[in-house]
Amino acid sequence: MTESVEVLLYGAEPPQYAHAGDAGADLLSTDDVTLGPGERMTVGTGVSIALPDGFVAFVVPRSGLAAKHGITIVNTPGTIDAGYRGEIRVILLNTDAREPYTVRAGDRIAQLVLMPVTRARFIPVERLPGTERGHGGFGSTGYGSGDAAAGTAGATPMSGAHA
Repeated sequence: MTESVEVLLYGAEPPQYAHAGDAGADLLSTDDVTLGPGERMTVGTGVSIALPDGFVAFVVPRSGLAAKHGITIVNTPGTIDAGYRGEIRVILLNTDAREPYTVRAGDRIAQLVLMPVTRARFIPVERLPGTERGHGGFGSTGYGSGDAAAGTAGATPMSGAHA
């Protein structure tokens, strides 16, 4: 089921969905910039939005820019909270080691994905319940089919949180 949500918008060109059924609406650049190899910078979209309470917008990379030119977003996904009213700016990064990349005003530079948000009530406990996975993370299930047990072979123990 596809739910439609009204999002108030102020600014230049509103985000547009390229195809029916797309999750991400394209954000366009309002700036002309050249990203040198390994360089990052914030690029304006000229768009500010007012999300309804209970929703969040995520700014995510465009796969074509990443695959063809090595252009990605540093803090992906960039989180736009319902209370934020400033311009949506995109932190682009040129991962290409040799070639600069030029962004022109009007270029599609990112996508905006809207999602409902469930607020958590965090409950401190002495111990978390166990799971089959446990503390395994960072490739602990292996890289090929059937090598879950081999996933930790040669691994270096890490402390801290795992994603």
